[in-house]
Amino acid sequence: MRSITTLQIQYAHRFYGFRGEAQYLHGHTGVLTIEVEDSINPGVNMVFPCNEIQKTAWKVLKNFDHALILREDDPLLPAILNVYEEQGILDGHPQNTMRGPEFSTELARAYPSCRLVVTKETMTVEGMIRIVHDLLKDKLKIAKLTFTSGVNGASQEYEPYGTQERCPLCGIALNEKGVCPKCGYRK
Repeated sequence: MRSITTLQIQYAHRFYGFRGEAQYLHGHTGVLTIEVEDSINPGVNMVFPCNEIQKTAWKVLKNFDHALILREDDPLLPAILNVYEEQGILDGHPQNTMRGPEFSTELARAYPSCRLVVTKETMTVEGMIRIVHDLLKDKLKIAKLTFTSGVNGASQEYEPYGTQERCPLCGIALNEKGVCPKCGYRK
């Protein structure tokens, strides 16, 4: 069975090298749907609490919210970084409180202090799915990801792997010591 939840992500990007409207810097509201598959946890009668899926995903994905997403070879990137440096916001600002942890993968790198994500490939809906799966595959038993942005959408199914021992009181994954990080239950 699956637990399904959605997150909204506001972002700006462009398709560098593309011929058409998308070559211009523009913004979107993206909707990410995450489907987590497992057996039903008998203690709480659910696969995984949807609010916990959101919390787990949002810890990393908030780096994409209200962020500029550019391909690493986009000539706008050095210009943007230069402007941020001149304005004194390259290394962050006290009002920038929506920071997730900095990350660097084969597909993307997040610079949370300046609300920037740099990607290896053009940030399409398909690309976002690949990035999200790469970031969350070891945190959630993902069965399917769907990302829509404007009139565009893509979906990818996965074979969930690994096991997660879950708390019989609240349903979330126990940590490596067998303790529930939410309610304190000990295995």
